[in-house]
Amino acid sequence: MKYTITADSTCDLPQGYVPEDELPIIPLSYTLDGKTYSGRDGDSLPPEEFYAKMRAGAMPQTALVNVAEAEHFFDGVVSSGSDVLHLCFSSALSGTFNSTRVAAQAINEKYGRTCVTVVDTLCASLGDGLLIHYAFEQKRAGKSLEETRDWLEQNKLHLCHNFTVSDLFHLHRGGRVSMTAAIVGTMLGIKPVLHVDNEGRLIPIGKVRGRPQSLTALVDNMERQVVNFDNKVVFISHGDCLADAEYVAKLVQERFSPVEIIMNFIGPVIGTHSGPDTVALFFMGETR
Repeated sequence: MKYTITADSTCDLPQGYVPEDELPIIPLSYTLDGKTYSGRDGDSLPPEEFYAKMRAGAMPQTALVNVAEAEHFFDGVVSSGSDVLHLCFSSALSGTFNSTRVAAQAINEKYGRTCVTVVDTLCASLGDGLLIHYAFEQKRAGKSLEETRDWLEQNKLHLCHNFTVSDLFHLHRGGRVSMTAAIVGTMLGIKPVLHVDNEGRLIPIGKVRGRPQSLTALVDNMERQVVNFDNKVVFISHGDCLADAEYVAKLVQERFSPVEIIMNFIGPVIGTHSGPDTVALFFMGETR
């Protein structure tokens, strides 16, 4: 049976990395300065403007995909004659997974068979994007929906997320660090290094003093994690700090010589919670 891989907009893949007709995207919306943006093409701020507003003190808010939106999205793909393999943003970070799961059940009942399968990626940003990359590798190798789903389930906990932030206050807003830690850490120039754990949550794994050291720590951790994995493709996302992302890419290239390094902005939905100047590194490793 023909199947289509779908995802939500938090995967942060560069525009055109996968053609839109091959990877339909369900957008997550956000509100900034009293205006709600749907996240659809043409209805989102340019990332530079979004992060400039955050640096000036704006506090955006995000909304999950609701069941009705997800059901309409899936029905549009299934009614065109294709089953759906949907890769969803981590269930530990958003209720979107639950909405898509309920919507998939409704569509499967409507058509009387399993035509929509939802995978909880336990990933975020280009971590989700990198898992999508591997899903397409499986599909293009002739793997069925079930075979691709099984590969994803077996390998998603090998997809490592290492990231660092510049401003601890955005992590405090999301409940990741205390206000005291945010204030003291900012005063002392402390930069946390975090990852996404096996439950799909954002977890601090270390802290260093100074921005250059925190960027280097991302790659140091990668060196410990990759073990037997040969990363031909590495993804890096950033919160409007291209020079820092390029510095990390340089270190990765020097140590691991990947065939390709893909970089892109962290989109507004993830960026709302991570803040400007976040740098994140994604690759396959032995353990998260």
